Amino acid sequence: MKSPKKPVIAPECDRTIDIYVKAAEIFHEQGFDATSMSRIATAVDLTKAGLYYYIESKEDLLFAIMNYAMERLETMVIEPSRKIADPQERLFSIITRHGRLLTEGNKAITILTDEIEGLKPKHRKQILDRKRTYFEFVRDTLEALRAAGELRDVNTTVATFGLFGTLLWLPRWFRSEGRLTSNQVIAEIANIAAGGLLNGRPRSLQA
Repeated sequence: MKSPKKPVIAPECDRTIDIYVKAAEIFHEQGFDATSMSRIATAVDLTKAGLYYYIESKEDLLFAIMNYAMERLETMVIEPSRKIADPQERLFSIITRHGRLLTEGNKAITILTDEIEGLKPKHRKQILDRKRTYFEFVRDTLEALRAAGELRDVNTTVATFGLFGTLLWLPRWFRSEGRLTSNQVIAEIANIAAGGLLNGRPRSLQA
């Protein structure tokens, strides 16, 4: 009797998460196409055969990393921010929480944008649908600010793309050993966003 086919992705545990994080770092540094499974196996102290216990292919690994990244965004940014009724406070929660994820050194969030074309069409659609939900949540927050008379005369779609662009560029230049801490950098980004988007001095930044 043939044994059942093992799942594409092993059940998530500390070991699989360690693989996701380290593989994401390599994809970020070298690019998805230029990275071999042998290179990833070496980085996580496994043989190539051992790595295939956890994942069946490089594309499946990329998809698993992006699922992991989206779960972190959903649980650590979207869900807690969605509970905030005040749209100004909600906006600053989104910026602060997303910024922390991007500056903590985990590259899984970063490759959500960089390597999306490496996915199979069905996997790409799943990730893009989840990203679109996040995009619409941020845009809806800006629309709520407009309804409250607190938003400048800006196009909320353009503003949302601009905000994401600012955040997603963070891992390209932020250095944890630099002169500014992560919290200081994120506070500056929040100030810049407030200046460009909000009417008057934002309540969330008042002393």
